[in-house]
Amino acid sequence: GYSAAGGGSRDPAPRAGGAGGGGGGRGGEGTSVYVGNLTYQTQDADLKDAFAPFARSGALLEARVVTDRETQRSKGFGFVKFASKEDAEGAIAKMDNSDLDGRRIKVNISNRSGGGGGGRRGGGGYGGGGGYGGGDR
Repeated sequence: GYSAAGGGSRDPAPRAGGAGGGGGGRGGEGTSVYVGNLTYQTQDADLKDAFAPFARSGALLEARVVTDRETQRSKGFGFVKFASKEDAEGAIAKMDNSDLDGRRIKVNISNRSGGGGGGRRGGGGYGGGGGYGGGDR
């Protein structure tokens, strides 16, 4: 039992699988799209208005401009979350390199929601949390 657990934690394959699994699991909750090169004046509502027409399978799940925690100023990028991957891909096809508030914006699939978050969390648990958990039980 122990040797299998030890081998599993040392082998890089489970980490890759875990990140992929996280992405797949979150895929059911929606697909996040990264929107970059926004003006500092662009607000959540502006993002929502710009991307809502592409949310064919339902409303947008989220439209958020990322702001600096201390100054509350826009960081010049944001995320829009669609209910389906198809809607997200349609929005990317139409909106990437298009004009929003006088700026040419960059739009692509965000790796934040699935792979990024899942990978980071997996990395954190990897340090020993998993091992200890197995030992206690």
